[in-house]
Amino acid sequence: MAPSLLPTPESSGTSTPTSTTAASSLTAAGIKHQQPATNGHGDTSLSPLDASRMTFTQCQTPREVPEPNSPEVMAQKTCTDHMVTARWTSTSGWEAPELKPYGPFSIMPTASVLHYATECFEGLKLYRGNDGKLRLFRPSRNCERMRRSCARIALPDFDAKELEKMIIALCARDGAKWLPASSAKGSFLYIRPTMISTDPALGVQRPKEALLYVILACFPDMSRSLATPAPPALAGAANGNGHSETKKEIQGLKLLASNEDSIRAWPGGFGYAKLGANYGPSLVAQGEARARGFDQVLWLFGEDCNVTEAGASNFFVVWRNKSTNKLELVTAPLTERIILEGVTRASILDLARERLTSPQGSLEAVEVVERKFTMHDLLEAADEGRLVEAFAAGTAFFVAPVGLIHFRGRDVEVPVQGESGDYAKMLKSWLSNIMYGKEAHEWGVEVEEVEA
Repeated sequence: MAPSLLPTPESSGTSTPTSTTAASSLTAAGIKHQQPATNGHGDTSLSPLDASRMTFTQCQTPREVPEPNSPEVMAQKTCTDHMVTARWTSTSGWEAPELKPYGPFSIMPTASVLHYATECFEGLKLYRGNDGKLRLFRPSRNCERMRRSCARIALPDFDAKELEKMIIALCARDGAKWLPASSAKGSFLYIRPTMISTDPALGVQRPKEALLYVILACFPDMSRSLATPAPPALAGAANGNGHSETKKEIQGLKLLASNEDSIRAWPGGFGYAKLGANYGPSLVAQGEARARGFDQVLWLFGEDCNVTEAGASNFFVVWRNKSTNKLELVTAPLTERIILEGVTRASILDLARERLTSPQGSLEAVEVVERKFTMHDLLEAADEGRLVEAFAAGTAFFVAPVGLIHFRGRDVEVPVQGESGDYAKMLKSWLSNIMYGKEAHEWGVEVEEVEA
């Protein structure tokens, strides 16, 4: 039996539910009501997703692989020669997956995804290791998270292991050409599993048709700042003083803290799920940040300005605790379900608890803490000299140091030693070693490539 996909709110320790637990309970009840038994585990009359039934059609019009960091790669529009698709219907379940040439889909103008945002996706990478082997990093976590995302918007369930097999099959087929052994150190392809409802009915209802697909894309290295300085007139209009907000060269990402009228996610919502509906509404704030010379938005929540995420990445801070004087690695908790449970986030926490709770060479040990903290806490730590470093972590940005945060008219400079803070650099190194095969680890999943 597949594990439950229902939210499990933290116990409040009281017989009276808090607003958070009440909202989570309502969400769980809604998912339980909507979610059909669609993966063959709960309803044997429906065909389960089964990667062993996959068919293959060779691409007859292969394309050239773009040069690293070329305009084609920076545009993030170039995909490999093949993709994997699997169609689902409420009457039959999952059809046989197809590994076939990459190309456009045909869906009806009334398709549910086009009207009701019945869509979710994942993001992970295929790495060309230093030893020449292809690897994935903890793909099972992405596949399980996608099941939870599907459950949140009433899309069909599936066995996560079968999705992982589909991903591996595509990587094995296109990896040799699009990520050759001659690739530069640190090379990767971006993997995007997606599910959309193709149900052509306009009624607001649980989808009766869906399409699961996986594509591989060429992606740039986004772990460094890509922002350009804001035009002086725009920056001056933004802060009211006629001067650019980013007055000098800053190492690391530059973040613009969100305003009171802009919220990314809320308790009882769907911030924990990787839905397209989480990203589209954030583009206005992201566009403003880019126009003003920043890389991303630092999302705050509530009157207390609780720090949540940096763009679409999780956010970490290293500071010295005011009461204990001990160093802490702090990130927002998952308890209110407004934070995406990132695979990179989980891996950083796991490695930090395993390796950083004792000194590492010249690095002082840290306590690993998942708790709420506010922008005012961060400002106070900066003012008192307790702020050591900050970084964003996610699949796209990987582990990216933060050098500046702009909050309501004030620039807060975050210490950065060279190109990165020491703790971010250490964690990034550990993760990279696993991803690229320098360290043998169960998180690194080798892919046996298929020669075309």
